[in-house]
Amino acid sequence: MSLTDLSARFRDTDQRRRVQAVVHDRLADDREPQECRYLMRFWWQLSMPYREVTMEQLGLNVSEAKLVVLEELIRAIRTSHERIDAWVAATRQAFPPIEDLGFRTSRDGSPGS
Repeated sequence: MSLTDLSARFRDTDQRRRVQAVVHDRLADDREPQECRYLMRFWWQLSMPYREVTMEQLGLNVSEAKLVVLEELIRAIRTSHERIDAWVAATRQAFPPIEDLGFRTSRDGSPGS
């Protein structure tokens, strides 16, 4: 399944940015570097018409729970703007914000402080 059609299916730039914020802030955990790398490639895919990542790559590198959420998002994007909004709300409820370890390290001077 190609993902190159996703960028053109959002209601507007604001809706795309809300979805990208959820992917970044709730799914892409830098404590899991390989998974985070592929989630961020998906994050880029949401605004690019060329191939940044494939479903096969996501399937190999993203946890089952997050892969299910991404598949739900892709179905929502291909179905309706209202389903995209519902996905944003549901995913915000299901996944807490991720604390960026790099930010915390630069702020506190040491990892995990």
